[in-house]
Amino acid sequence: MDWGLFAIFLAACGAAATTGSMFMPGAWYRGLSKPTWTPPNWVFPVAWTILYISSAVAAARVAPLPGSAYGMAFWAMQIAFNTLWTPVFFGLHRIRAGFVVMIGLWVSVACTTVTFWMLDWIAGALFTPYLVWVTIAGALNGSVWIRNPNEAAQPAE
Repeated sequence: MDWGLFAIFLAACGAAATTGSMFMPGAWYRGLSKPTWTPPNWVFPVAWTILYISSAVAAARVAPLPGSAYGMAFWAMQIAFNTLWTPVFFGLHRIRAGFVVMIGLWVSVACTTVTFWMLDWIAGALFTPYLVWVTIAGALNGSVWIRNPNEAAQPAE
């Protein structure tokens, strides 16, 4: 693995992760109705740390391979949607818009996973937990939207 590429991809993941510290869930999120299967708050930073490192390793494995253009384009797309979701959901309190962003994130992560599997099975395997996590996050976002219809229509103050 090219450690320089890994550092670049990890930096991109770090930039995406920064939105999590800029737009904390706070009292607004705590006040929302959430399903009983909502993961505890401590799970989110642990899961994202592991997923970002795995994502950077997977991208560093695939980037130098011939035929990796689509895989890398999907990787760029997923990190963009990943970066966008937190400010939309937690910053603007736009639950529905967050769900739309989540759909884009899920599709781009799924496409990244498939293209990575086709090029390097280890990279595909490293990306698979991300797809599982985004599936859970999307279901949680959708559930919060359904459980809080009035709140979903209100912008942040």
